Amino acid sequence: MDGDDPWCVVTRAYEYRHIVLFQETNLVGNVYFANHVAWQGACREHFLRDHAPEIATQLLNGLSLVTVSCQCEYLAELVAFDEVLIRMTLVDSVQNRIDLGFDYLRVRGRDEELIAIGRQRIACMQRQGERLTPVPIPDALRAALAPYGSATGRTSDPREARQA
Repeated sequence: MDGDDPWCVVTRAYEYRHIVLFQETNLVGNVYFANHVAWQGACREHFLRDHAPEIATQLLNGLSLVTVSCQCEYLAELVAFDEVLIRMTLVDSVQNRIDLGFDYLRVRGRDEELIAIGRQRIACMQRQGERLTPVPIPDALRAALAPYGSATGRTSDPREARQA
């Protein structure tokens, strides 16, 4: 991408690296499709550990990060020992919902090949007995995600709208 191109939007991404293991492949030798979704979860959890560790305490106190939807579009196959770079970005955040985007790249030396594209929607909920009720995105999580948002994505905080 050309840094002088006014149409070029560069988004900072959180990166999680993974080496494909034999246990993640099927009889044919390629990666079983469900592993891509598991890697989204691993990427998200590593992000929390690295950038919002205080969320772990909130999770122990009833906060739930509920995956409302998850998708993955497969563009190429992976096999054992492939190195996969998963780039997570904030696509949108509104009220109690967070939309994350995932690009899966096979890394070979300096070359990167896009092999899958994923998306995940998370709802922030608070456990009250056996019920879950919507709660705003915790400030620590909102602050941690902010640098990973796109210039074209919406990251609106309803509290900011009330102050305007």
